[in-house]
Parts: sequence; C-alpha cells; structure tokens
Amino acid sequence: MSRRISLAVASGAGALVLLTACGGSEPPAAAPTPAAATSATFNDADVMFAQMMIPHHRQAVEMADLAVGRAADQEIKDLAAKIKAAQDPEIQTMQGWLQEWGKPLPTGGMDHAMPGIMSEDDMKKLAAAKGAAFDRMFAELMIAHHNGAIEMARTEQQQGADPEAKELAKAIETAQQTEVAQMRALLERL
Repeated sequence: MSRRISLAVASGAGALVLLTACGGSEPPAAAPTPAAATSATFNDADVMFAQMMIPHHRQAVEMADLAVGRAADQEIKDLAAKIKAAQDPEIQTMQGWLQEWGKPLPTGGMDHAMPGIMSEDDMKKLAAAKGAAFDRMFAELMIAHHNGAIEMARTEQQQGADPEAKELAKAIETAQQTEVAQMRALLERL
C-alpha cells in the first residue's frame, strides 16, 4: 500500500472516530417513507371503489335535491334529506383518500356501466315529475341506485386493502340496505 493511500485511510478512520465521539447517544431517526406518511395501505380495489362511489354518491345527492321541491310524501322528503346528509360527507372522505393516495379524482360525466347509475333520461324524467308520481319514481330509481352502491360496497369489502375504505363500504352497505327496505315499504303504500 502506498504512503498516500495509507494516510488517506488513517485520516478517514480518525474522522469517523471523532464524529462518533461527538454524536449523541440516540441513533438518527429514519426518514418517513411515503407509506408511513399516509399511514394507509391501499390497493387498486380501494382506488376503484372511491373513484366509482364518488360520482355514484353525487348522483344520489342530485336525486335527493330534486325531492325538496317535487316530493309530496313527507317520508320521501325526510329520506332524501337523510341520503344527502350521509353521502355528502362520504364524498369528502373518499376525495381525501384519493388525494392522500396520489390518485386522480373522478371527472366528467357518469359511467352508465356503473352499477345502479341512472341514465340522463331517467334523471330528466325524475326532474320533470311532481307529487305522487315523483315519490313513486324517486323510490323506484333510488332502490336501483342503492342496490348498485351495495354491490360496489361488497366488492370493496372482499377485494380492498385499506381498513378505513372497507369500514366505509360496510357502513354504506348497512345504511343502504336499511333504506332499500324503507323504500320498498313506502312503495306499498304510495
């Protein structure tokens, strides 16, 4: 070994000893990983659930908004208000997840292949209806709409990885099954 290399190795070793002696007793903290920063484990099923459920919920809120000036039955009005009150915050929650996960928010119109989604024609007919006709149509369309959401929620529970997304999916399934039963009972008396 040449004298120059020996001197460089000795200098490096001396610097290492000096730095070690000057350091604190605690090891340096590890930098947070992206996964730790979001504190969520998610997969493609979670992303798909949020990206599909957001526009699905938006349409349910739009349908519920129509009930304000068109429904005759107070139970329909109350149910519509309940749907809106539940689904608006769920939309915000799912948008937050997508942003946290670095995934795009859904844009544009409705994917009419989505389970339970209403066509533009269905929405126009609902918007044109009033009174008892609106009440019946609202219940019939919302039952189909809720059944689609229940299907998507079950898929999330089976295939998703994120615990919060799976928990929301279970809550959606439970709430909407209850509302479907309520609307079926309503249809029998309307």
